[in-house]
Amino acid sequence: VQLQAFGGGSVQVGGSLRLSCVVSGGSFSRYVMGWFRQAPGKERQFVALISWKTEITFYGESVKGRFTISRDNAKNTVYLQMNSLNPEDTAVYYCAADPRTPSTRYVSQESFYDYWGQGTLVTVSS
Repeated sequence: VQLQAFGGGSVQVGGSLRLSCVVSGGSFSRYVMGWFRQAPGKERQFVALISWKTEITFYGESVKGRFTISRDNAKNTVYLQMNSLNPEDTAVYYCAADPRTPSTRYVSQESFYDYWGQGTLVTVSS
């Protein structure tokens, strides 16, 4: 299973970006998909996830109301729409796949995510 994230870049405060993550191999429609981020000098943190089949979404507190996660099973792609960006959102963003959690549940712990993309850098400047 391979994950490729793209869509990062530089944006000014208040701007928007949409990240995409394409999954090849495996069974995308049966994976919980998550986004995580790691800012310089900080530990990686959970951003958002979307379950499979039921498409339940769950967000980290710092992005709730600003970011939206979605998925397109026909394209094996998960998206992260990021609005109202601020400098604290600057980080490398990683997509990840959890192949084991049932469709009616979700977990945000990294240890449940077996497959990871290479990361895409988002820089927000004032």
